[in-house]
Amino acid sequence: MRTSGILMHISSLPSDYGIGTLGKEAYRFVDFLKSAKQRCWQILPVGPTSYGDSPYQSFSTNAGNPYFIDLDMLCEEGLLKKTDCDKLSWGADKKRVDYEIIYKNRFKILRKAFNNFKKGDLTEFNAFLEKNEKWISNYALFMSIKDDNGGKSWLEWKDGLRKRDPHSLWEFKSAHGDDVIFWEFLQFKFFEQWDKLKKYANNNGISIIGDIPIYVALDSADVWVYPDLFELDGDLMPTAVAGCPPDAFSPTGQLWGNPLYNWKRHKELGFDWWIDRIRAATSLYDVVRIDHFRGFEGYYSIPSGDKTAEHGKWLKGPGMDLFDAVKKALGDLPIIAEDLGFLTEDVHKLLKKSGFPGMKVLEFAFDPREESDYLPHTYTSNSVVYAGTHDNNTLLGWLKELDKDTLDFCKKYLDAEDDLAWKIIKTAMASVSDTAIIQMQDYLELDESARMNIPSTLGGNWQWRMGKRDATKKLAEKIADITRTYGRCERQ
Repeated sequence: MRTSGILMHISSLPSDYGIGTLGKEAYRFVDFLKSAKQRCWQILPVGPTSYGDSPYQSFSTNAGNPYFIDLDMLCEEGLLKKTDCDKLSWGADKKRVDYEIIYKNRFKILRKAFNNFKKGDLTEFNAFLEKNEKWISNYALFMSIKDDNGGKSWLEWKDGLRKRDPHSLWEFKSAHGDDVIFWEFLQFKFFEQWDKLKKYANNNGISIIGDIPIYVALDSADVWVYPDLFELDGDLMPTAVAGCPPDAFSPTGQLWGNPLYNWKRHKELGFDWWIDRIRAATSLYDVVRIDHFRGFEGYYSIPSGDKTAEHGKWLKGPGMDLFDAVKKALGDLPIIAEDLGFLTEDVHKLLKKSGFPGMKVLEFAFDPREESDYLPHTYTSNSVVYAGTHDNNTLLGWLKELDKDTLDFCKKYLDAEDDLAWKIIKTAMASVSDTAIIQMQDYLELDESARMNIPSTLGGNWQWRMGKRDATKKLAEKIADITRTYGRCERQ
């Protein structure tokens, strides 16, 4: 079935409290998607964000972001009063997220909600804890210790806590039991609100496409709890880190800094950690996009301590051994492989063996110097086409940046001289790809100021938000018309 959808993260939804949430505006966006004849809503990872505010650097692969808990819903439950929320600052700019203010004020108000919550019936809460025991107690303990240490990385904690000495952990939990329960409460509320929103979306014919990064953050509960699954030395420091080698866009490469997996150990354990991770992701989302898929075939290893990615080396990944184990445990799964960047023949073979659809991005297509796999006439149906992703400029911003030769080729290929952004959207929708995804910013015809992320930069990213009146009935009708024209919904 040919489908289409819109890419917009939860954080980009409008709200009165500085950042998008799982509240009424999320439900309104589902209604917009339905009226626009879309079947998919693609979002970014929903985990709790750490330094730099990137959803791709989270404190946990299992937890949800407390920023997305809707405060109005907590007011409706009687856990907060509207005046509690209104008297705090959430930032002056309704179109940008001010993460510093959110960090300072969101947890204050959530603590107040927690204190009221404790006075009520905890039956459902306790059932939630029991269901999620495999990860939630460790995560809540991790966040409590981090909080008590002024937000410092677990690598800077006292040895007993850093190395998970049972007595040290017991002592801490005994002294900070209420704080641990607070972090569990946040997860209870996140998943309670998430489950309701997802059910509403599904009941309205909308599937949610979620995203999981291939790597986890060094400062995460995952690495703290399972250090043997990562390339760490005897003192729990990384011996090598992840990144990308130098290329035409980045002369010194990209140094991501994430710890690398100890794939030998993962294989010895039957890839249990990955099976659990993908099981959780496919429960959370309807479709899962796995970031940096090529890292499963071969990954770039950079010596820890290097300031650039220039001296890394390629090493063999787990390949189909991992995906065979996942399939054996979980069956066939709705997964999208993010296969962008420089791909070897071995990566192409892995993608083909997996059967997962890969990605096509039109902003990568129009280099006049060489034939590109991103040009639509090269696509197969088992693919997902994007005009651009969260790492790309908006279409209008991208068109401004093009040199004359690339722009000329783009116009020639599209057979258009003007209104190129909409022509690119229509080209994506017209392609043979089973699924077409367009960023909301591009439907709103926004320029580079609405770009979500500039890779390898810190600060100023992940901030864009949609205005309350932007998702209009007129725009929905325009999107619906394109969707009908190219056979991505019923012609009605």
